[in-house]
Amino acid sequence: MSYTERLPRIRTYLMCPPEHFTVEYAINPWMDTTVPVDPALALKQWQMLRDTLTDLGHTVHVLEAVPGLPDMVYAANGAFSVDGKVYGARFKYPQRAAEAAAHRQFYVGGPWTFADPEYVNEGEGDFAYMPDAHGGLILAGYGFRTDPAAHAEAQEVLGRPVISLKLVDPAYYHLDVAFAALDDRNVTYFPEAFSESSQRVLAQLFPDAVIADRADAEAFALNLVSDGRNVILNSESTALGEKVRAAGYNPVYVELGELKRGGGSIKCAVAELRP
Repeated sequence: MSYTERLPRIRTYLMCPPEHFTVEYAINPWMDTTVPVDPALALKQWQMLRDTLTDLGHTVHVLEAVPGLPDMVYAANGAFSVDGKVYGARFKYPQRAAEAAAHRQFYVGGPWTFADPEYVNEGEGDFAYMPDAHGGLILAGYGFRTDPAAHAEAQEVLGRPVISLKLVDPAYYHLDVAFAALDDRNVTYFPEAFSESSQRVLAQLFPDAVIADRADAEAFALNLVSDGRNVILNSESTALGEKVRAAGYNPVYVELGELKRGGGSIKCAVAELRP
């Protein structure tokens, strides 16, 4: 496929400003409570990401930050939506549990059908949707956060087939730090983050995938947002940027170093709304 055939699709996103962002506890290997966060810089970088998305023509809704919930900036974790149906989140760790209610309030009363979850899942942290892959396919991660039973629950709620993928490296505790959709049918991923069986599944489903290496993964390069042509990556991810450029996409870089202190990057900060 030539570069000119990579066409963007206008998206709608949800973000939450890092108004209360700190690293006061450690619930993933990237969080270091001994290194202070620069709140002003975090907010400036977040605003740059939001402006990048809107400048590309996308709509960004803003969820109000709640005091005492420093990780709300990782808006992707709060729910997962497909075709106007929303499967709510249920967080593993008590420090983040109250975030689920804030996201639920955003959806309930709007043009959505909202389902409260029975099982632990962390929204788009562990779910990804590929509308044009095999008729519409959900990829779902488990191993560290999301309960595998949530995959079957999501399938019933959303009416799309769910493919379970086992994560095996605690550094890549969510699907969205090891795997990303580049467009509606193609992906990029870091194979070693997955079990051998899950690697075989991914290779079969996505033979044209852009394969990332460990250096890409450690730079949080897989934690990206793409509209099908423009691939928004953090500024440390130039190596993966060149790989996606070679595959016909347009890399766009945004500095988001402060949010990495909490174990997230571009995608963690951006939930896609699929009406």
